[in-house]
Amino acid sequence: MSATLPDIDASKLTTTLTKTPKEAYDLEQLDFGKNFTDHMLCIRYTEDSGWEAPEIKPYGPLQIDPAAFVLNYSVETFEGMKAFRAPDGTVNLFRPEKNMQRLATSSQRIMLPKFDQAQFLQCIKELIKVDQRFVPDEYGYSLYVRPNFIGTEPNLNLKYSREALLYVYLSPVGPYFPRTVKLCANSKEARAWPGGVGNYKLGGNYAPALRPAMDVVKMGYDQILWLLGDDHYVTEVGTMNFFIFWTNSQGERELVTAPLDGIILPGVTRDSLLALARKWGEFKVSERKITMPEVVKALAEGRVLEAFGAGTACVVCSVSSVFYEGTDYAIPVDAADPDAVFGPLTKRLRGELLDIQYGKTRSPWAVPV
Repeated sequence: MSATLPDIDASKLTTTLTKTPKEAYDLEQLDFGKNFTDHMLCIRYTEDSGWEAPEIKPYGPLQIDPAAFVLNYSVETFEGMKAFRAPDGTVNLFRPEKNMQRLATSSQRIMLPKFDQAQFLQCIKELIKVDQRFVPDEYGYSLYVRPNFIGTEPNLNLKYSREALLYVYLSPVGPYFPRTVKLCANSKEARAWPGGVGNYKLGGNYAPALRPAMDVVKMGYDQILWLLGDDHYVTEVGTMNFFIFWTNSQGERELVTAPLDGIILPGVTRDSLLALARKWGEFKVSERKITMPEVVKALAEGRVLEAFGAGTACVVCSVSSVFYEGTDYAIPVDAADPDAVFGPLTKRLRGELLDIQYGKTRSPWAVPV
């Protein structure tokens, strides 16, 4: 975009309030991602004119041409973040600059235009302020924030979209996985691969995983443990980053997750958990490749202490079993409590992270709206 064309400018934001406000949602009846607030944020772009003035308006359908790039070529990226209400009533976002950086990186991969990350974030804050009555008061509940970035030019010529739309909507949510999860390892299909786009948050990465995911649900499992290559490299679990806490083959207690090697999505929760664990300094923390045969061997030798998935939606969820090559392998959760939903380390990491998100522990990671 030419330097003379306007970028996003939060000072030009306009707001049109809904004339039909929704009633407050019953928190006990919330289904993840099915309930939405009164308003949304829209910012349009054209290559000739740059970014238009941001607009907060009543939540509703988008008007889009049938020939738009997003509908034909999946020129789309998105983010997932949350707003939390602190005990004093203030509302905080959790490390939102990380989401802005990832959105910018993903959008550049599919040739969407650059945008001012700080100004866009300020617009998102203003949207949350308008709909802050939907931010739940209860611990464990939050307001999910979904920024989307799509190519909107009506053109079937496969070059790049010269028109785009950034839009954001909000959804009050409760706990995503209030229980342990059972995994089914998949080495026949790949979520991501070397040289691909698995490390970008693109809509096109998610649609191909829907059928395999539904297949394992029919088999009685919750999520796929994605394996890659002949050595069955353990990558991710469903749409979450995967962690295992064990005594490694050198006799060290170690928390390990896959490295950011171009296959793994750089999760904000992932980065935060690694930072917390390293700050404690109580055990080795590694970002390295591990294979499923290594995990099976460690399980047989009693060296696996616990395993969990991590992401914005669930925060963390303990894994209680994994099906691999015809065998169900039990994974320890908490040896002291057979009914535990979280393993000891998973519970501790979750507790420290939630306390920061809900403002119980002061941290620069909690950014006031």
